[in-house]
Amino acid sequence: MAHWYRHRVAPHYFEPDPEATHRPATVNLVLPDLHLRLRTDRGVFSPDRIDVGTRVLLENVPAPPPTGRLLDVGCGYGPIALAMAARCPLASVLGVEVNSRAVALAEQNAQQNGLYNVDFELIPEGQPTDRSTESEKLSGPFDTIWSNPPIRVGKPALHTLLHTWLGRLADGGNAYLVVQRNLGADSLHRWLEHNGYPTRRLASRAGFRVLHVQRS
Repeated sequence: MAHWYRHRVAPHYFEPDPEATHRPATVNLVLPDLHLRLRTDRGVFSPDRIDVGTRVLLENVPAPPPTGRLLDVGCGYGPIALAMAARCPLASVLGVEVNSRAVALAEQNAQQNGLYNVDFELIPEGQPTDRSTESEKLSGPFDTIWSNPPIRVGKPALHTLLHTWLGRLADGGNAYLVVQRNLGADSLHRWLEHNGYPTRRLASRAGFRVLHVQRS
């Protein structure tokens, strides 16, 4: 059943070039400290609203460092990366994503909201394939990672994704991951601990866990 579900979901927002017919829309990200109006479309993650997991993350994470390099893994059309950029105008923010339609929307949303300290990068398969040729902005180190990771890609792909990007945290850096409890948040917590990423549960709300990983 899980394999069938991933097959049905993949063409919508895990494929590099979604085939879904365009249906442009707009959603609002409203938090106590910011209001962003964001363009969306079919073929990207959660096009009709800011999903609950993203909201839980943004309402529970501590402020990122005011300067430094900040990363959103699986940025979609940009709500998390853009929130980081708005909260930390002197920081350099990067969002990475496999979906070309989502990256194009994220770039438009950055311009529309006047956020010029954020870049977006299209990454095939979710991680660079050749570190010797990748750009400096992808190689890190990153001071903070915020992510609503793509749990439904399956454990092997998810674990590879997390190994790649958590390995690029700076010493003392922090990562915050939001994961739905019913989709394996607690088993992911155990996997992170077992693989050398000290992790604690920062928050639990609306069926989601926010996991805090710190690199020593």
